[in-house]
Amino acid sequence: MNGPFVFLPPEKFATDRRREILLAKKYDENNISIIIFCPANVQMSDKKSKTRERILEAARSALIQHGPAEPSVSQVMGAAGLTVGGFYAHFDSKDELMLEAFRQLLGERRALLAQIDPSLDGAGRRALASAFYLSRKHRDAEVHACPLPNSLGEMQRLPEVFREVLAEHIELMTAAMVDRPEDADKALADLALMVGGLALARALGTSELSDRILRAAKSAVL
Repeated sequence: MNGPFVFLPPEKFATDRRREILLAKKYDENNISIIIFCPANVQMSDKKSKTRERILEAARSALIQHGPAEPSVSQVMGAAGLTVGGFYAHFDSKDELMLEAFRQLLGERRALLAQIDPSLDGAGRRALASAFYLSRKHRDAEVHACPLPNSLGEMQRLPEVFREVLAEHIELMTAAMVDRPEDADKALADLALMVGGLALARALGTSELSDRILRAAKSAVL
């Protein structure tokens, strides 16, 4: 049988059950009792992976709303429904957690851009990207949103690796929004306009002025 599962006869149960976790009740097959076990470390690893993802999900949400520097470990763990004591079983520091959350959120932005019809030219891709990026839905999102508006002002307080990740993201986004190298500066300007417009709109909440800024920035890109 493939994988971590093994079949043990009943007489082995007494000696193995402390090292193994029972996955299924024993049953009779041709009058032979069979028990299915899985090594304990396999289940523990799966549980640890799920817990780590819960922490990251809470960190991503906190980063979008407050930036990477402000949220404390206790705030993130509380949002994840976990105790602070378990944090260091998954991450060495808050900076390590926030860096991974930052990378993931920026990766989501690039993945969304990659879904735009590749037959469109660079201007068309930038127009569609701005239509979503500068929308009220994106402005108000607390998960799966761009982390840059609340992160840029904190870059000087963070380890250098955050700026390296940011620079790489900007280069990749710019390259994905142009057809010709000579259009790179235009794409860079549009990207700066989109991020700045979203940051200003978020700062103003859900007011009419916030909506106007979104529309104005979007029309400037288009």
